[in-house]
Amino acid sequence: MKKTLAALLLVSLGAVLAGCGKKEEPAPQAAAPAPAAVAKVVIGLDDNFPPMGFRDEKNEIVGFDIDMAREAARRMGAEVEFKPIDWSAKEAELSGKRVDALWNGLTITEERKQNIAFTAPYMENHQIIVVPADAAIKAKADLAGKVVGAQEGSSAVDAVKKDEAVFKSFKEFKTFGDNITALMDLSAGRLNAVVVDEVVGRYLVSKKPGEYAVLDENFGTEEYGVGVRKDDTEMLAKLNKALDGMKQDGTAGQISTKWFGKNIVK
Repeated sequence: MKKTLAALLLVSLGAVLAGCGKKEEPAPQAAAPAPAAVAKVVIGLDDNFPPMGFRDEKNEIVGFDIDMAREAARRMGAEVEFKPIDWSAKEAELSGKRVDALWNGLTITEERKQNIAFTAPYMENHQIIVVPADAAIKAKADLAGKVVGAQEGSSAVDAVKKDEAVFKSFKEFKTFGDNITALMDLSAGRLNAVVVDEVVGRYLVSKKPGEYAVLDENFGTEEYGVGVRKDDTEMLAKLNKALDGMKQDGTAGQISTKWFGKNIVK
């Protein structure tokens, strides 16, 4: 009986010691999935916005922002597609996932930040006032009682309305589908002035020397950025990295010089 009891005690003790000595290994944790590669970027743009994005004589989309986007996509290892959209409905196009990014002289504003995530600014711009070369208009105060135009959905509209005193002095404020149409109305005498992005306005004015003048005063300074959906953090990070690299190695400056004659990249 004693032997049997002793044997049972030894067996029990061995089992306890074996249990204490054996440590359970934690189940291996599944590795976090790698961020999905950006295979293609669909860029939404206004294809009548020279020199940022427009169609050349071969009907091909070209421009400063086009060259910038192509280079950024190349550095991201992604294919790029340019999709002309109704610029006044750009936020709906982006949120509806019909485009992945808005890249066409898009001004960074607090209001737009509510619905759009922006890259770091890549250019600084002014809202300039273009008038006929022989106009008596020399300053913003001279716009009182005049008919002024701007592109619908552009930041020029917001900039003009922000200067409430001047805006209220206009006889009429008209908006157009694009800046070229607005300038045509200016040439035809249906407008007294056009407010437009500086990079665009000066490019268009240079095409018709002696026809227009640009006032010294403007409706403020703004910054351009690339807009993406707020939840598309992977796209935003990759675009910022590509743009930063382009600035650092001088590629962005070369593209700027090609279109503007100097490096105006921020």
